[in-house]
Amino acid sequence: MTLSMSWDEWAKQDAMGLAALVRGGELTATELAAQAAAGIARLNPTLSAVVEVFEDAVAEPATDGTNLGGPFAGVPWLMKDLGPTIRGRLQEMGSRLMRGNRPAADSYLTTRIRAAGLNIIGRTTTPEFGCCSSAENPEVYVTRNPWDLGYTTNGSSAGCGAMLAAGVLPLSHATDGGGSIRIPAGACGNLGLKPSRGVLSTAPYASDISSLVSTQGCQSRTVRDTAAFLDHCRGGAPGEFMPYWTAPEPYAALIQRDPRPLRIALSHEWGDYRATPHFAAELERAGRLLESLGHHVDWALPAVDFRAAFAAQTTCYISNFAQTVANLIAPLGLSRPPAELVEPMNIRIWEAGLDTSYTERARMQAAFNTTSRAFGAFFEAWDIILTPITALPTPRLGTTEYLTISDNPDVLDWFGNLWRNFAYTPLANLCGIPGLSMPLGVQENGLPLGIQAQAKQADDGLLLQLAAQVERAIGGQWNGGRRPGVHVTVG
Repeated sequence: MTLSMSWDEWAKQDAMGLAALVRGGELTATELAAQAAAGIARLNPTLSAVVEVFEDAVAEPATDGTNLGGPFAGVPWLMKDLGPTIRGRLQEMGSRLMRGNRPAADSYLTTRIRAAGLNIIGRTTTPEFGCCSSAENPEVYVTRNPWDLGYTTNGSSAGCGAMLAAGVLPLSHATDGGGSIRIPAGACGNLGLKPSRGVLSTAPYASDISSLVSTQGCQSRTVRDTAAFLDHCRGGAPGEFMPYWTAPEPYAALIQRDPRPLRIALSHEWGDYRATPHFAAELERAGRLLESLGHHVDWALPAVDFRAAFAAQTTCYISNFAQTVANLIAPLGLSRPPAELVEPMNIRIWEAGLDTSYTERARMQAAFNTTSRAFGAFFEAWDIILTPITALPTPRLGTTEYLTISDNPDVLDWFGNLWRNFAYTPLANLCGIPGLSMPLGVQENGLPLGIQAQAKQADDGLLLQLAAQVERAIGGQWNGGRRPGVHVTVG
């Protein structure tokens, strides 16, 4: 097929740039969809990051009511195969149990995405129920990192991370219950923002209050794309459990200005968890960059009982995932998850968490409260805390200790192993604060290393403002201007 632009031209455009080309009459939404679909066809056999392409939405971008007059003007968008539902489309959640599952209605966020003019052309890979750190079960699919095919993308927004890094599209849906936007963004060299509570709705099937830790979001390659996504897709559905707030001014305008000089804390020692020396050095390097931009940078840490916080977080995950599995098997008439259709660690989590008592959840919420207050007090003295996105290098494919196909019989030990690597992201979910992974570092294995900035609740705009200042300072060259070996511009 004849493409509307070269792959070099395509890869230089972000979502807002593509939308401007459509509005200017240089391209059509159909041509954008065709180019993204061609990119998927080229690279997905290698990366295994897209589960399905919606051919009807590629051929006719206005399918399902996409508002081509919206700010994104039909820019192609992939939905993670978990979270917001799309009426009549498959949603299989990375699980053999859910094969053939077709939700009957759109989620509220799905309607917001379409109203913004994003054309949902397919769905991306995720580990089963989003529960582990890699979309990696050989019986379902194995998603590979375009920077090095021997490594995972991390997860759970795995396919999203791979497709963006490979230049197939500039903006894509992701979800985050403990780092699942930020961690794969960090390992793939993308921008990944987990918003504060009260920004993007999870209605009608859940709420920020009922799930406590999970939220929606995106990965992108430019700050303005993330800002535009939040500006146009935020807001609560009728009947939300908590207020949904609006920023004082659109983020698209806010990021045009540098932030005031900020008080930025660096840390990589969170309780029992420490980054590798190389990761600590990369964090220091990012700190020096921020210092050169006029910010005050020093080492500091919130006065948090990290052991209690991570224990509470573990209780939350075990009980939440147990209920997720219970809610999925009940309509199928099953009394327990079948071993031939559900991964073994997810069955153990179901067993461990199904009978969690109200007393245990109350203790958990008390720890959430004291942790949130400690972060709140910290952000009275500091504007931002900066950490590496992970404590340890991105695992090679086949490192089963992080996967829900693990044979570890001990659920608590399995979660404890996750925290040793993915230490710095989960507490933002617990506290409802924003966290942003910026592609500023490099791992010793050559993969990108995200540097994470976290701020107080509702300071999402400040994180984006800082990232935009950095983006201008480096001439837009995230990842030092490097691209992965598997990329639409290669070959």
